[in-house]
Amino acid sequence: MSNQYSYSFETKLLHNSHKYDPVTGAVSVPINHASTFHQTDFDSFGKYDYGRSLNPTREALETVIADLEEGTHGFAFASGMAAISTSFLLLSQGDHVVITEDVYGGTFRFVTQVLNRLGIEHTFVDMTDLDAVQKAIKPNTRVFYVETPSNPLLKITDIKAISEIAKKHGALTFVDNTFLTPALQKPLTLGADVVLHSATKFLSGHSDVVAGLAVVNDEELAKKLGFLQNSFGAVLGVQDAWLVLRGIKTLKVRLEQSMNATRKIASFLKEHPAIQKVHYPGFEDHPQYDIQLKQAKGHGAVLSFELADELAVKDFVSKVQIPVFAVSLGAVESILSYPAKMSHAAMSESEREQRGIQSGLLRLSVGLENPEDIINDFSQALAQHATQLEKEYR
Repeated sequence: MSNQYSYSFETKLLHNSHKYDPVTGAVSVPINHASTFHQTDFDSFGKYDYGRSLNPTREALETVIADLEEGTHGFAFASGMAAISTSFLLLSQGDHVVITEDVYGGTFRFVTQVLNRLGIEHTFVDMTDLDAVQKAIKPNTRVFYVETPSNPLLKITDIKAISEIAKKHGALTFVDNTFLTPALQKPLTLGADVVLHSATKFLSGHSDVVAGLAVVNDEELAKKLGFLQNSFGAVLGVQDAWLVLRGIKTLKVRLEQSMNATRKIASFLKEHPAIQKVHYPGFEDHPQYDIQLKQAKGHGAVLSFELADELAVKDFVSKVQIPVFAVSLGAVESILSYPAKMSHAAMSESEREQRGIQSGLLRLSVGLENPEDIINDFSQALAQHATQLEKEYR
């Protein structure tokens, strides 16, 4: 398939180097459960020797994601956090990380409670403020860690600008691309060095697998990360690799449907009197709206919104019917999450409030339902909440 790189993104999701099995013609990547591989030459081993080091099914996923991200090498891990933590092992004792302040809680936990024990320093900063980023840099800064859109406040970081700053200081740029995926945003083309995914989310898209991915476009960096993947051993199992491959095939159509619905729901929430604030990069009054337009092809399918307080959140959650109330995002079903007790529970209350993650904040990942059904569902829940407030104030 010599012309595959001229295909559109939608076509490449289906027609790539793993379109069919070259041995049988099967239009599905075979699930190879082998943990070890027979070697026919005593002095020269074959491509595959042990499943942790390389497996044909996992390799297929790694090849596909590298192609989609316009990178050269992909790496599949047992979870998004396995991908993130293994990538952080590129650092050494005495190094320093500049990191997005409202980062995913699992990343916050790893940086503050694991990396610090290894003698690796960090500084959290609002990465939408390039002056603040510059001030956070130290002589030992080796990584700039970007999450854009950020979780859960949907702040947008200028990937190209951060990457340029990083290169001037001889540092790497890591970008968590979970929210947008390569369907909407390709950080490597903007100067990033390592792109990270919780493939549990939009890439697989069906709430049935836990997986992580990393992609690079530099040969030496690929060797280092490949060595760490093999050494640390937090690799993705073959069944899960196959599930992610299957989910990727429908990525674009799922995202398009969910994004269209997200805009309608965000607009409804913005106008509702019970909602104090909506965080959504698709609004023209979003502080980084222009940056998002410049570096991405869409605004994603996640938003967050604020009610008065935790009591209001509890009341609302008890009344909504359609979204599942759960950890995670990026699935075919809409998922409503409460960051304070879910994704960002690793942060103390003061840490959360310092970052603007208030007790009244909810995050919504919009699935494939008809958005009017969700709007009607939210309307009834918010109406009951308003009635309850009126009774309390009488």
